[in-house]
Amino acid sequence: MRRKQEKRSKILFAAIKVFAQKGFYNTKVADIAREAGVADGTIYLYFKNKDDLLISIFEEKMDEILGLFKARLKKANNAREKLEIFFKTYFRLINDDQDLAEVFQVELRQSSKFLKDYHHQKFFDYLNIIGDIIKQGQNEKIFRQDLNPLIAKRIIFGAIDEVARQWILGAESEFSTDEACREVIKIIGKGLLQNRN
Repeated sequence: MRRKQEKRSKILFAAIKVFAQKGFYNTKVADIAREAGVADGTIYLYFKNKDDLLISIFEEKMDEILGLFKARLKKANNAREKLEIFFKTYFRLINDDQDLAEVFQVELRQSSKFLKDYHHQKFFDYLNIIGDIIKQGQNEKIFRQDLNPLIAKRIIFGAIDEVARQWILGAESEFSTDEACREVIKIIGKGLLQNRN
């Protein structure tokens, strides 16, 4: 059982690397098999097709990412600290695993199955982390009371997602993820504050 799990993980790791290098559409199952060091048919023992592989990457990696965010956010004393930790963790993850970032930011959006048929519960869980931080900040009277957390969490996600996507697509020559994080904290962090002094 453990060996089976190791082989599955090896295939997923290979898929991340190949999808990031070649793109989802240009990747063949044979390319992933070659990178993983397994026979082509072995892939189909674990995954139905290429789309299933992509969705499995999202599912498994999002579990890890959600766990990491929750563990780090526990260290914060208030919502303002939580927001800063959230942004720092987000941009550090992108910087530290650029292949996975490329798959999440670019390649997932190339899969019509992922966009149309897949129920994105883990994505909603991720958005709710931001929403819960906003609600906590409002309860603590740190964040503005006139904000709607349902809309605000999507605005925040949209902003950081676009900055990250541009960095992945080539803007790393123009700014670092650390710089991006500092700007996001300045603009979004201060924009949420009840008292902006």
